[in-house]
Amino acid sequence: MTGETSPDLGISEELSALRWIDDHCHVHHRGAPADQVASLVEDAGAGGVERLITVGCDIEDSRAAIAAAAAHENVFATAGVHPHEARHGIDGLEELLADPDVVAVGECGLDYFYEHSPRDAQREVFAAQIAMAFRHDLALVIHTRDAWDDTFDVLASEGTPERTVFHCFTGGPDEARRCLDLGAMLSFSGIVTFKHSDDLRAAAALCPLDRLLVETDSPYLTPHPHRGERNRPALVRYVGGAVAAAKGVTPAAVATATWDNAARTYRLPA
Repeated sequence: MTGETSPDLGISEELSALRWIDDHCHVHHRGAPADQVASLVEDAGAGGVERLITVGCDIEDSRAAIAAAAAHENVFATAGVHPHEARHGIDGLEELLADPDVVAVGECGLDYFYEHSPRDAQREVFAAQIAMAFRHDLALVIHTRDAWDDTFDVLASEGTPERTVFHCFTGGPDEARRCLDLGAMLSFSGIVTFKHSDDLRAAAALCPLDRLLVETDSPYLTPHPHRGERNRPALVRYVGGAVAAAKGVTPAAVATATWDNAARTYRLPA
């Protein structure tokens, strides 16, 4: 497949009629005002996105995610320390994991592209959060960028929690197979709609439906055909449509599978 892909843009209404979950977004975006969060949640619902998981990236950000989840029945939170913030440590994180609105540890992992934190600090903090996921029987949400080998090495050393998600998956088929061999889920973002993402679409094509999730990572990575706009959870339907096109299945099949997969992975209410 070549060129910039997305579902048939004439069926936006059809995509909106399906039931979606955005399994990774940042509607609280570092303490966004409550009215802004409410507006994004309402907008998502109008686009068929009935559930959101808003993701924490440091201690204060995780508290904001939990507050957003507490205010909205269909919003759930994660608590974690992003590799960019690893240099600050994880003091205070564990107590947040006991909150009933927290469904996962993360996002955590390794980022060797920016290296805002030293690599040894990133690996230490990542390993500590894997241990927390095991201890609290929570899902683990992994961020990895330009660090595949070390990510797999840390998981080999610490173990891979049964419910592990590679968020914003950006690898190709080889990395996808390695993640799937660990029993992990692959979560695809708006990057799957970008012009030069053929390897990523190939990874989506080989990912079994029962190991697939879709996300916006909003406010980042806006999918085609909305490039240039601020991303928002309502647009996850375009990610789902692009994944469906890559797999040669209907958007409805992807919507149903990702809804069920997210419910199982994060132990969401029926």
